[in-house]
Amino acid sequence: MTDPNDIGVLILDDDFRVARLHAAIVDALPGFRVAARAGTVAAARAVFADGVPVDLALLDVYLPDGSGVDLVAELPCDCFVVGAESSADAVRRATRSGALTYLIKPFDDTELARRLAGYARYRRLLDGGAVDQKQVDDALAAVRFGGRGPDRRAPVSPTEERILALFDDGVELFADDVSQRIGIAAPTARRHLAALVAAGALTMSLRYGGTGRPRQVYRRA
Repeated sequence: MTDPNDIGVLILDDDFRVARLHAAIVDALPGFRVAARAGTVAAARAVFADGVPVDLALLDVYLPDGSGVDLVAELPCDCFVVGAESSADAVRRATRSGALTYLIKPFDDTELARRLAGYARYRRLLDGGAVDQKQVDDALAAVRFGGRGPDRRAPVSPTEERILALFDDGVELFADDVSQRIGIAAPTARRHLAALVAAGALTMSLRYGGTGRPRQVYRRA
């Protein structure tokens, strides 16, 4: 069951396999939900015309009817540009238009998960009235470098220390495995795992079974 307070994400990509992968990463992170998917510029505009609440858009660059970069200044939400275009001009155009970050494909699952976790921190730091310079600097660092900032170092809680100890010797675990071994609820385990991914202590990737949605598997960074 989704929480209306979760961060709603629009995924704009004309490759359904990439869109599915990004959706699975979004769904894996506590506090996020996929608000809509679109494969064209026109379809993305229709999402907003229909009043779908979107907080963040992940925009591909090359689309059948235009460029995701051209949408950045138009859309009434925050934007990440996520595409294979690696020209300096495209990066400058995207940031000049207001994109919070620019991710060049291909990248691993953990990188997008870290940037999304950083975006959640960015929103928390800039939630409210007046802010000081440190909040601004920390917020921008979080969204650009993921989670805790450019050095990716963060203190961990005693629970997270116990979780990290499970991953010695190259062990790979699912959230349910962690939940059972530590003796905590599965949603709590997923929150701690997401925090450890954001801090750079763990990596996350998707594992596809025969049927159903992919599962998130975690390992030491």
